[in-house]
Parts: sequence; structure tokens; C-alpha cells
Amino acid sequence: MKTWLFPLGCLALFSLAVQAQEPPSAPQATPVRAACAADFKKLCPDVQPGGGRIRACLAQHRAELSQGCRDALQQARAAHRPQPGASGGPPQPPPPKPQQ
Repeated sequence: MKTWLFPLGCLALFSLAVQAQEPPSAPQATPVRAACAADFKKLCPDVQPGGGRIRACLAQHRAELSQGCRDALQQARAAHRPQPGASGGPPQPPPPKPQQ
């Protein structure tokens, strides 16, 4: 049997195990992170990530955020906003029409 086949197989298994341990990133995190990176560095340079501290710092400096960061945050909020009738319950009937 080929002597290089065993190490190659071990390498493939190892790479699969490493990929399985990486946490999946939120789909909206990447555009917001990219759009707000410069704002974060400028406005919140000493803030340690975790516990919502970055979000709180950016909210505190909301008026100073770049337009690109504001747009990305607004798009992320809209994507996470529940749609009407998407709460899992039965759809709400439309309001009654006024009688004339």
C-alpha cells in the first residue's frame, strides 16, 4: 500500500474536525462588520468584544457613524424583524371594513 495514503487521510480527517469546531457566523454579521470596522476603530478603540459591548458603544456614538455603517445596521435590523403573521401563530384576519 502507498505510504503517503495514511498521512493524507489523517490530514483530511483533521481538517474536517477543525472545520466542525468553528462556530458558524451569522449571515448578517459579515456585512455589518465590514461596513462598521472603521467606525469601531475610530469610536470604540478600547472596547473589548463580547457581552454586547461593541453594539452598546456603536449605539452610544450613533450620530457619529458613517452612512455605510448606518445602512448596514438598518439592513441587518430589517432582515431580523419578524414579518407579519410569522410569529408561528395563526394569521390575523384583516380588520373589518367600516359599514357605509
